[in-house]
Amino acid sequence: MNKTTHNIQVEHIIIRSTKSFADVRANLEQLLPQLNPKIPSLMVSGDTKRLQEKLDAGPELAIFLSRDHGGLLRIAGQARKAVQYEIGNPLTASKMTRHQLAAGLYAPLRVVLYEDQEGGSVFEYDRPSSLFGQFGDQQVNDVARGLDVALERTLSHATSSASTSDGQSTSAIAIPDPKV
Repeated sequence: MNKTTHNIQVEHIIIRSTKSFADVRANLEQLLPQLNPKIPSLMVSGDTKRLQEKLDAGPELAIFLSRDHGGLLRIAGQARKAVQYEIGNPLTASKMTRHQLAAGLYAPLRVVLYEDQEGGSVFEYDRPSSLFGQFGDQQVNDVARGLDVALERTLSHATSSASTSDGQSTSAIAIPDPKV
């Protein structure tokens, strides 16, 4: 066995809002759709043409999964309002893992939303570029910086009233597609 370790510096982001947990959660889940359930089955089937079409037509970010972390605290008699999300885009992940397979450690991204002691809401996450930067690959870094902007914009919109009535973001940013 050959084992290597190294320390990395991670930038942790906290976004606080006076809006209620329920409002922020509803806003986020309106802004970001659930991952299209056809995508995993297309990946398994190997139907790359239809997979590419679905990914190209899909949203910039989607919710892969959510976990009720607050409910877990019932074990300790301390139920809280807290949800962990896995957020990302399979196409964006592939733009990084094609260069550095280990980038799959952080794709999709994890974000936690919880209610604070004053009844407001808090998002916490690690800045994508600080996670992916450890691989020292400029193409991965370019995509990660696009994720920085996309994720922060989405979470900021969820904590404000900056989404439109149909749940769409009022601005967009393209996540760079590095040359293969």
